[in-house]
Amino acid sequence: MNFIQSLLPAIEHFHIIGYGIALLVALLETTIVVGYIIPGSTIILFMGALAAKGYFGLGDLLLFAAIGAIIGDNINFLIGKKYGSRIFKKGLWFIKPAHFKKGERFFERHGSKSVFIGRFMPGTKETLSLIAGTFNMKRLPFMTWDALGAAGWSLLWVLSGYFFAQSLDIARIWLTRTGFLLTIFFVLSILFYLLKIILIKKGKDYFLFLSSVWQSVKQAVVENPEVKKITERHGSLFLFLRKRLDKKRFYGLPLTLLSLAFFYALALFGGVVEGIINSGIIVSADIRTENLLAVFRSAKLTKIFFWITALGKWQVVLIFTVAAILILWVWRKKSYIAPLLLSLVGGGAFTFIGKIIFHRARPETALYLENSFSFPSGHATISVAFYGFLAYCLIRNIKKWKYKVDALFTTLVVILLIGFSRLYLGVHYVSDIWGGYLAGAIWLIIAISLSEYLLSKNPKNETIHLKTKKKFATLGIIVAAIGLYAVFAVNYHPPILAPLRVEGKMAVNNAMTVFKTDRLRYTETLSGARQEPLSFIIVAKNGQQLIDLFKRAGWKLADKVDIFSVYKIAGASLFKKSYPQAPMTPDFWNSEVHDFGFEKAAKSNNARVRHHARFWKTNYLAENGENIYVGTASFDGGIKWWVTHKINPDIDTEREFLFNDLKKTGMIIKVEKHQFVSPNFGSNFSGDLFFTDGKLYLLFVKK
Repeated sequence: MNFIQSLLPAIEHFHIIGYGIALLVALLETTIVVGYIIPGSTIILFMGALAAKGYFGLGDLLLFAAIGAIIGDNINFLIGKKYGSRIFKKGLWFIKPAHFKKGERFFERHGSKSVFIGRFMPGTKETLSLIAGTFNMKRLPFMTWDALGAAGWSLLWVLSGYFFAQSLDIARIWLTRTGFLLTIFFVLSILFYLLKIILIKKGKDYFLFLSSVWQSVKQAVVENPEVKKITERHGSLFLFLRKRLDKKRFYGLPLTLLSLAFFYALALFGGVVEGIINSGIIVSADIRTENLLAVFRSAKLTKIFFWITALGKWQVVLIFTVAAILILWVWRKKSYIAPLLLSLVGGGAFTFIGKIIFHRARPETALYLENSFSFPSGHATISVAFYGFLAYCLIRNIKKWKYKVDALFTTLVVILLIGFSRLYLGVHYVSDIWGGYLAGAIWLIIAISLSEYLLSKNPKNETIHLKTKKKFATLGIIVAAIGLYAVFAVNYHPPILAPLRVEGKMAVNNAMTVFKTDRLRYTETLSGARQEPLSFIIVAKNGQQLIDLFKRAGWKLADKVDIFSVYKIAGASLFKKSYPQAPMTPDFWNSEVHDFGFEKAAKSNNARVRHHARFWKTNYLAENGENIYVGTASFDGGIKWWVTHKINPDIDTEREFLFNDLKKTGMIIKVEKHQFVSPNFGSNFSGDLFFTDGKLYLLFVKK
């Protein structure tokens, strides 16, 4: 990591070298043979992340990556035209003729558009251009489809890295142990549905292809004379390794992979525990995430998430467990019952002990009262341990590939929804959910290991063959279980807690004494990193008087963020229409989301460009008994990513603009201007730069 950090300044000053690297990597990504070795997509993803931090221009990086991909494909195309027939017959290095046959079938099935489709398929993009040249595909169609595919590939990987890096404040929290998995999760979540379709249609062929490539590589390595000398010299070691990789024996490859997965999950769980114990940045991000999600709560969505969270309640899990055992009994799959119970009981016991050990309190934003501690999440643990094992049983026994993939993706969706429901309802922190998932994964791996051991002792055809009586019995059990779940969910109404927020009760002689620590002088990102300094303190009777003040100044109170307002602002931004009360991106001060958002239309009068200010109610009262509010002002100069606004860097000009508007109302009876912080510059959560002289207005509103 230190080595990478030392390279960044050099990259920043020699952009053209970086663009050359992007072009070369994209070129090699599809070059025959080399493309199987070079992790081009991963490198381009990383460079997209660097572009988000200002080391490269996004447009230039996209262009160079696309050009490199096009050049690489054309090299393959020309090789195919000249030497394709010979390569098909003899192969090339570890790539055998059988590998090209699969690409050939893919090309014959999809025709010209396979050049575009294949660009997004690992293991296929390296050969399709060569196959197109071998088949004497016309140059114009090839260039057209290839250019589209290269552009799409460049956009996919560069923008994935770019957008992920814009949330780098959050990523830094997990970067030490779990960043790799979260990065993969972020990218795959975008392509979730597409991946499912691809796996259903072509997954089997891809796995067979990769297996064939692995066998070829393994054979080439084993037959290498130097490798043979080493194996002869260390015979006992290689015998041990050979046994560990024997996929025909449980104590071979199955146990090796399960052991690696177990220790990796255990290490990740230890990393989360370490972060919580040390009260590091993870804890800060947890608090702000909960405060942010509380903003998006609504009565209708709460009802939906109560139904989802009920899937993790012990009553529902008990119902589904009995149903699962009955179905396994009907289908004579009794060997799965003990591992299922082990996963369930082990996960539950692990969670119970964890809650007692860590004694972590529930979030203050909890929508209802839970009678146990917070870490790890029992719902998250059970969702992986129980539903994950059910998915394993289905995948292990279902014959059709399509249904295996459906079972996997359906289970993933259920697990993710249960975890998110706990966050939405405010009863868990993000680290509670992640810790619960890892705890569940640990016991799921143990249960699968036991199951595979039992199956190895009694190997039979595990494929389920549907019979009429068993089908009806199974259907009846499933319907009964779902019915009981529905009855429970309908009647599941935990008492809703009143919003827990301490009102301003602490009186101060001077409003400036509110800022006991330097941290309170600045707004914060989700992870607690410093953003813009505050530019206003307003002493007002209550929130309504603050709203009236801004209303008289010609400013509008922003709409709350919900699905309708987001849809409305998206349309207004797209068509450059006016939306005077457009919702604002949430911002934080003292770990709290802003209470008031005010905005004023600019001369262009469209939702992309606007004056805006955010204000928070503090827990302090001025000497006269009135409430103290703090806030910031900035100018939105446009939209970026179609998600958030881009602020102008000169926030002092916007501070003066807002002050002049408020002063004209006649409601301000006293004004003070203070040197609040030192002059500085920085950036906000989305990477927008700002600079300020550090001054602040203290305003008193007329009673």
